[in-house]
Amino acid sequence: MNPVTPDGRYFVVEGKLWRCTNPSLPDALRQRLVNDLMSARREVKLAKASDDGQQISNAREKVQVAKVALGERGPVWWNDGSPDDNRHQVSNTPYADWYRSLGR
Repeated sequence: MNPVTPDGRYFVVEGKLWRCTNPSLPDALRQRLVNDLMSARREVKLAKASDDGQQISNAREKVQVAKVALGERGPVWWNDGSPDDNRHQVSNTPYADWYRSLGR
């Protein structure tokens, strides 16, 4: 299981922070968006297999839209002014000491 930062904003994969889904989304909406995301990812896979650049671009845009709606990309879902450390190496962020304390 990937560790989640104490504030619940990120999870860590191979030393890199990835933004979590906005926890304030209602469950039904979150599930619909996750379903949209999974469908879009399947479209990307099919588009790659067809080697159709426009189809790939359209499918990737659907992934982007779903990720933004989930709060995983785009504007941050918190409002305390903390910066977005999405896709940063955890060792270069304020979470470095926390991560080291996990023995990683």
